[in-house]
Amino acid sequence: MSEAGAIRNLGEIMAAYRGLVDAALERWLPPAGEPPRTIHEAMRYSVFAGGKRLRPLLALFGCEAVGGTLDDAMPAAVALELIHTYSLVHDDLPAMDDDDFRRGRPTCHKVYGEAIGILAGDALLTHAFQVLGDSAGVGIPAERRLQIIAEIAAAAGSAGMVGGQTMDIQAEGKALDPETLLTLHSKKTGALLRVSVRVGGLAGGADDAALACLTRYGERLGLAFQIVDDILDIEGNSAEMGKTAGSDLRKKKATYPAVFGLDASRRESIRLLEEAREAVQPLGEKGAVLAALADFVGNRRS
Repeated sequence: MSEAGAIRNLGEIMAAYRGLVDAALERWLPPAGEPPRTIHEAMRYSVFAGGKRLRPLLALFGCEAVGGTLDDAMPAAVALELIHTYSLVHDDLPAMDDDDFRRGRPTCHKVYGEAIGILAGDALLTHAFQVLGDSAGVGIPAERRLQIIAEIAAAAGSAGMVGGQTMDIQAEGKALDPETLLTLHSKKTGALLRVSVRVGGLAGGADDAALACLTRYGERLGLAFQIVDDILDIEGNSAEMGKTAGSDLRKKKATYPAVFGLDASRRESIRLLEEAREAVQPLGEKGAVLAALADFVGNRRS
C-alpha cells in the first residue's frame, strides 16, 4: 500500500485491527464469571473501557512492515495492552494521580474500590506474561520469543515505565532541566511505545537493519506522543479526552509546556514525528501505515 493510500485508509485499518485485538483480548482474558468473579470483572471492566489500542497496533503494524503475519505478533500485542491497562488502573489510584474518570467512565477503583483496583492492576500485569509464555504455538523461534519477553519486561519495569512514573511523582512541583525531562518522558511513556514496534519487528523476523528503523521510529513516536499529551492537558477538553483535563497543571507535573512553553513543544512534536516518518522510509510501502500513524499521533484530540 502506498503512503497516500495508507493515510486515506488509516482510520479503517485501525478500526479493523482494533477489532482483532479486542477479539484476542476476549479469548485470552479469564471469563468474568470465573471465580473469584470480582477480580475478573474488574480486569475486564478496565480492558474493555475503550482506548486507542495504540501499543498493540504498533506491534501488529511493525510485524507486517517486516513481512510477518498478524498471528506472529498477536500474543505480544495482547500482552502490551494488558500492561498498558494495568498502568492506567494504578495511575488513577488516590496514591498516584487520584483520577475519577478514565476513557469517559469511572475509573476501576471508583467502581470496585481501591483494594480491588490494586489487585486488578497486579493481575493484568502478571496475566500479560502468562499470555507471552503460553504462546508457544506461534511460529517464532524460541530465542526470539525470549527476547520479546525480556524486552517487554524491561520496558515495563524500573528501567522503563515504572522508573519514569517514579521520576514523574518525585518531580511534582519541581523545576526540571531539559535533559532530566527527556529521560522522564522517554521512560514513562516512550519505553512501552518503543518496545511495542520493536517486538512487532522481532515477531515478524526483522533483520538488524529493519529493526534499527523500527527502533528509531518508536523512539521518536513515543516522545512525540507524550509531548502531544502534555499539550492536550492544557488545550484539550475532558469530554474529548475521556479524562480530566488540566490535571498536570493542578498537580504541578513536569511537562514539556512547563519547561519549554507551548509553541516550542508543538515545534518539537512536529520535528519528532517527521523523524519518525523518515525512519520507516527504508521499509518502503510496508512502512506506509507506520508513517501514517505518526500523523494520527500528531493530530489526536484524546
